[in-house]
Amino acid sequence: MTSTTKPRTLLALNWKMNKTPSEARIWGRELAQRFTRGDAELAVMAPATHLHGLREALPGGVDVGAQDVSAHESGAYTGEISAAMLADLGVVYVVVGHSERREYHGETDAVVAAKAGQAQANGLTPIVCVGEGLEVREKGEHVAYTLAQLAGSLEGVGPEVVVAYEPVWAIGTGKTATDDDAEELASAIRAALVERYGDKSAEIRVLYGGSVKPDNIASICAKPNVNGALVGGASLKVEDVLGMNDALRSA
Repeated sequence: MTSTTKPRTLLALNWKMNKTPSEARIWGRELAQRFTRGDAELAVMAPATHLHGLREALPGGVDVGAQDVSAHESGAYTGEISAAMLADLGVVYVVVGHSERREYHGETDAVVAAKAGQAQANGLTPIVCVGEGLEVREKGEHVAYTLAQLAGSLEGVGPEVVVAYEPVWAIGTGKTATDDDAEELASAIRAALVERYGDKSAEIRVLYGGSVKPDNIASICAKPNVNGALVGGASLKVEDVLGMNDALRSA
């Protein structure tokens, strides 16, 4: 299914567990000196320790996002960071359900949905991640698997959301799904969003994540149902971010 009007492209930069707070501020200042706003919206998903300083260093029009959030509102949850805390820092987006959280921390679809709900309750936009591993894809079950994961991760979640499709086998491996692979899942996800949210789904952005770089981002995002990218490794260097931002001017 193809949406009639594409939402504005979102370039979401996921730093993962990289950089110190001092390095983040230096990165932000360098970006501010060299950045020219393009057609895409830009947001940096940084570690929680970096958010305050990075937000002050970034150029206007570039948002900050968090990489995770607690499924709980507040209370005796040592080490957790609540959505209210993130909102108070000026955070706009928060990633939930990234494959690394699902794999290494055992996060289920229900936990992801609870985190997304907490984000929305505090005015944040969750970026809900879904995607299959290599074994699932080789069996030809990638569409059904991803849509089931999506349904569970959106249970009780409103339409103020971004969905990121990230085939696990393409994350940090140098392997990239083809443009048509990305569109196949983005189209299926779009249809599922329409079924769930109706007309309210029109503004929901579907991102692709998995070894995105300056030389492939434009062709991926030019697909009818792909509305941006969740970028890992290529998000760490200002030069690569500028390259992706420039590439998306014509996407």
